[in-house]
Amino acid sequence: MGTPREECGVFAVYGHEDAAKLTYFGLYALQHRGQESAGIVASDGKNVAEYKAMGLVSEVFNETRLKNLKGHLAIGHVRYSTTGSSVLQNAQPFKVCHAGCTLAVAHNGNLINATEIRKALEEKGSIFQTTMDSEVVVHLIAKSRARGLEEGVKNTMSLIKGAYSIVLLTEEAIVGFRDPYGLRPLCIGKVNGAYILSSETCAFDLIQAEYVRDVEPGEVVVIDKGGLKSFKAVESERRANCIFEFIYFARPDSNIFGKNVYALRKALGEALAKEVSIEADFVMPFPDSGNYAAIGFSQASQIPFEFAMIRNHYVGRTFIQPSQSMRDFGVRVKLNPVKEILRGKRVVIVEDSIVRGTTSRTRIKAVREAGAKEITMLVSCPPIRYPCYYGIDFSTKGELIASRNSIEEIRSYLGLDGLHYLSIEAMIEASGRSKDDFCLACFNGEYPMEVRDYKGKFVMEK
Repeated sequence: MGTPREECGVFAVYGHEDAAKLTYFGLYALQHRGQESAGIVASDGKNVAEYKAMGLVSEVFNETRLKNLKGHLAIGHVRYSTTGSSVLQNAQPFKVCHAGCTLAVAHNGNLINATEIRKALEEKGSIFQTTMDSEVVVHLIAKSRARGLEEGVKNTMSLIKGAYSIVLLTEEAIVGFRDPYGLRPLCIGKVNGAYILSSETCAFDLIQAEYVRDVEPGEVVVIDKGGLKSFKAVESERRANCIFEFIYFARPDSNIFGKNVYALRKALGEALAKEVSIEADFVMPFPDSGNYAAIGFSQASQIPFEFAMIRNHYVGRTFIQPSQSMRDFGVRVKLNPVKEILRGKRVVIVEDSIVRGTTSRTRIKAVREAGAKEITMLVSCPPIRYPCYYGIDFSTKGELIASRNSIEEIRSYLGLDGLHYLSIEAMIEASGRSKDDFCLACFNGEYPMEVRDYKGKFVMEK
């Protein structure tokens, strides 16, 4: 796999008679954040119902299943796993009954001390049903629930470390909370008097909800029949928004961390044009990842823009694989070069990132075989040299091509005539924010909090 993957998206509704259906549409809008499993838990104030399965949102749910999820409050989740294997048992939301009460949790992010907490809880008699880091959150809240839900969440946040934007459901309330660094996005919206929580604002647009504000880092938002109230549970040393949300994960029509994703990706392309002076016949992206940075570069450099690689939007998850003799078929079925445009041309390819390099190499080879005379790649972020422990699917250094190769070696491996990465300084300037606002650990190895691997082994100090 040559592109990064992020583990999930979360969505919640309080105060809408058709909360489950609204959640379905919200998850549909967040499908890009996880295609492995989908789930919804709903409550009518007394009874809690759930349904989750492996697959895309449109495959998992139908009218009948949604009608069985009755109630005015619901939470939902789409998942791609980074911690916990790809099985239904690990699909979310994760629901338990404890002391006569129901708790359901949906989590976006990754807890870096989950192994330690899990071990301590098991030693005290806790029994775990899954291998998910998210399950420790339910155990911790349940253990301190006697002091009240709010106190239980606050106590849990004082113990867990890592990246988390979490929505929680009880029979009568929805709770949303976010880690003190604000690594993953979570925002608040309203539609027809109902409150919405979502990983991204693109979900608000689909259901015609109005964006209210972001959940602040370290903040807890509680929504029940009394309305919305919030409090700061954990103080923030600093912000550390994941800049990769802007570069790759979030949908371009979303606003996250106070910025529009489309506009920022264009700005990254414009920043590339300031750093690189090049003569070429046209600029092209590999759809869809590099589209917006490529537009920005084209406009700033005044080099024409072309879609010289066409994406097939109808490749399903169950596509029948061809025989071994049809090499590189998996890439070619998704993207096909336009030979008539590429033949004999000097081409600039703008890409948002290079993680492992395997997919990029195959695509570049296809462009070369289609007749391109000269191929230069511009990457709208710096080289990814360090693993991410906060929920992105490159958790070991060895799998990152830039961690073990120079830029010249990467250029040669990819089969390029030229390769340029955007500098960290230019990337930050294009964001319009301060360097201290972002987590840049995958680029510079400076982690905002001490890091342990999934086995609890100490990796790097803050």
